[in-house]
Amino acid sequence: MHSDVKLKPLKIGNVTVDFPVILAPMAGYTDVVMRTLARRYHCGMAYTEVTSAEGLVRGSKQTLHMLETAPGEWPIAAHIYGANPDILAQAAVFLERTGRFQTIDLNCGCPVAKVVAKGAGAALMKHPEKIAQIIRAIKQAVALPVTVKTRLGLSPDRANISEIAHAVEESGGSAIAIHARFVTGRHTGQADWPALARIKSECSIPVIGNGGVLSAEDVLRMVTETGVDGVMIGKAAVGNPWIFQEAWSVMHGYRSQPPSMQERRSVIEEHLRLLIVHKERAGKSRRHPQNSAELSAVLHFRAHLVGYIRGFKKSAEVRRTLQDMRRVADVMAAVNGLQAGETRSCG
Repeated sequence: MHSDVKLKPLKIGNVTVDFPVILAPMAGYTDVVMRTLARRYHCGMAYTEVTSAEGLVRGSKQTLHMLETAPGEWPIAAHIYGANPDILAQAAVFLERTGRFQTIDLNCGCPVAKVVAKGAGAALMKHPEKIAQIIRAIKQAVALPVTVKTRLGLSPDRANISEIAHAVEESGGSAIAIHARFVTGRHTGQADWPALARIKSECSIPVIGNGGVLSAEDVLRMVTETGVDGVMIGKAAVGNPWIFQEAWSVMHGYRSQPPSMQERRSVIEEHLRLLIVHKERAGKSRRHPQNSAELSAVLHFRAHLVGYIRGFKKSAEVRRTLQDMRRVADVMAAVNGLQAGETRSCG
């Protein structure tokens, strides 16, 4: 396999992303543990989970815990949501002072009802001028580059990504990441890559493409077909940190070996044990104060486990037992039940 298409280092303001294949922000997934494992396998940049600017300004312990980072985690975007420019600017000041983040990213695409009801997330897409106002407010408050993550529009009859991208650029945004679907489509249906190509041709700031990237080959295809400056991977990276290594190999003209069963087991166990430590630092859950850190970690890990075992012949059997898993030993017993050395039936 050989590719003449190269992903150049991505410049976001004064930040350089050497290999711009990026872990997308995903609520409930992209905590410090998932990001750490992805980075080990050539992930060039990661975003935090979507985090409330109001929660940061209030000093909410739960909100602050969502922004835990690992030593040397660089570059990382603090991915925040809100609708009030002053609150967002105050949150950005707090984030800059931590010294842990290289960019501030504004969520303009989250479809969750409680976020939209506050005029934040996807609701901002109705008002490109408000997005511009927020970017200007944050830029006045901090020196960090400000970026935006958004979608093509609320629905196909309200496709206003050109206006949004123009507003981001005109107000001094340093890059825009676009999930090439509409809010109404959530994560289903064909991603509209031609729309990414169009916005890339209209913008002078970097455009990061997202949506429909399920494999390393898709990374190459998106770059080839759209000309985007970076590629963002979301759900395909859940339980599959190796996708970044595979993408790095494909972009350098060769194919990497898939992880051995032994490596897969080792990473599953490491992910789980790091999650327990992460949960211990969080303290007791308000919703489930009776849960131990181990139980909280195992419950959280189930969705990751589905990704880790995808493609194995016995994965359906393991999925059927997910609800019974309470301890690390339960998870590892199920993983050990997958035949050692089995070749995966799909990538």
